[in-house]
Amino acid sequence: MSHTPHELHEEFPEHAERIHALKESDAHFARLMEEYHEVNRAVHRAETNVEPVDQFAEETMRKTRMALKDEIYKMLTAAA
Repeated sequence: MSHTPHELHEEFPEHAERIHALKESDAHFARLMEEYHEVNRAVHRAETNVEPVDQFAEETMRKTRMALKDEIYKMLTAAA
């Protein structure tokens, strides 16, 4: 288990410019990013016991984060 935050700019450094451009031009992408950041922060707080949750809740949050990251990646690589 990692206690390192999974920030999008660290996960996809090669797409930094595209992340910024899509965030500014695509409302759906901006919403996905915000949702990802909210879930990511919640996972990090759970992992570091700042806001502990049960194992099932933490696993569910991780799966949600992964699904959001997958969708964001698809948008970053579409027609790139």
